[in-house]
Amino acid sequence: MKRLSARLGALFLAFGASSAAWAAQPLLTPSELDAARQQPSVRVIDIRPPDAYAAGHIPGAVSAPYAQWRGPANNPGQLPPLDTLTQLVRGLGIDRDTHAVVVSSGADGTDFGASARVYWTLKYLGLGNLSVLNGGLKAWADAGLPQDRTAPTVAATAFEPKLDASIIATTEQVAAQVGNPQARLVDARPLDFYLGKVKAPTAQVPGTIQGAVNVENGRWFKPGTSIFVSPDEARKIAAELLPEAKSETISFCNTGHWAATDWFALSEVVGQKNVRLYPESLAEWSQDPDRPMEHVPGRGSQILDKLKGVFG
Repeated sequence: MKRLSARLGALFLAFGASSAAWAAQPLLTPSELDAARQQPSVRVIDIRPPDAYAAGHIPGAVSAPYAQWRGPANNPGQLPPLDTLTQLVRGLGIDRDTHAVVVSSGADGTDFGASARVYWTLKYLGLGNLSVLNGGLKAWADAGLPQDRTAPTVAATAFEPKLDASIIATTEQVAAQVGNPQARLVDARPLDFYLGKVKAPTAQVPGTIQGAVNVENGRWFKPGTSIFVSPDEARKIAAELLPEAKSETISFCNTGHWAATDWFALSEVVGQKNVRLYPESLAEWSQDPDRPMEHVPGRGSQILDKLKGVFG
């Protein structure tokens, strides 16, 4: 009897260790989430718009539209006030022991950025047991897994944030790293933005932060899908695009959305150390003309582009 009890104890410990390792995976397949979703510690967070959620969602998922995690229209990458985020997390029934799984639509790689940004926000708030459903609800539906239209009732928690300052970069911190050979600034936008050929409405001028390298957020997905590549493939991409080791990496874009994908790839999937996200990105950086930028077109070109927008 004692021998049986010892064997059962060993099996329980082994299962607990493997379960913890599984739960910490940054990416879950639909089948993995389906196997886990009925565990009381798992909370599925659907960040699609309310009408999409109401039309059908993963059973047990709670609704928290992406807009709730974003800042004002003129600076959407800015984090909402801490008390607002705290109340949001509490209302979703999330606490430190919760395994939170973020689900977006899975429409494309840009949509994945919403999942990555919410994942990053939860980690910044001090939560550590986080995942993203790889491929979003599209992958779930393609796998033939169930959906329903019932909005669950969950008990609010007393969650208290414990901010992880190691994964966020302020404007001042970014400025301090410009020109530092041991730091890397990564522009996650498509190439035309990086080269100053296209400007986001939230930016004052086109171009990029001085010294930044371009790692387009779309590089991390299987072609034509929102399915994130395997960890081995992600490491190959990182080694190809960022061959030199740096002591710190800061990811940015226009509003901290595409940049969240680069942060997620490099920090959570590839496993690089000291990777930060600059949430306000160029919507904030470009407001001060004294902050160093490059690939900025001449004044004449900028005026011409504005005229094209008016008359073209």
